[in-house]
Amino acid sequence: MRGKDEVYAQLRSFLIDLFEVPEGDIVPDARLAEDLDLDSIDAVDLIVKFQELTGQKIPATAFKSVRTVGDVVEKIHAVVGD
Repeated sequence: MRGKDEVYAQLRSFLIDLFEVPEGDIVPDARLAEDLDLDSIDAVDLIVKFQELTGQKIPATAFKSVRTVGDVVEKIHAVVGD
């Protein structure tokens, strides 16, 4: 997983498959809690899925400031991107 586009595509897949978020709702500016109805437990589940996918440890503390889909992409890419 190299680029932000790949991270974004994988995130979309996780949100659709795991949390049944409508595909049309997943845009970079979508807020996780307010727009997509995800809670902190869901955020931890996303972190775990990316860890399983990449084999890299992603600190949960890195996600304290995450509010939007775009924020998630930035944080994941910072940890696992090239």
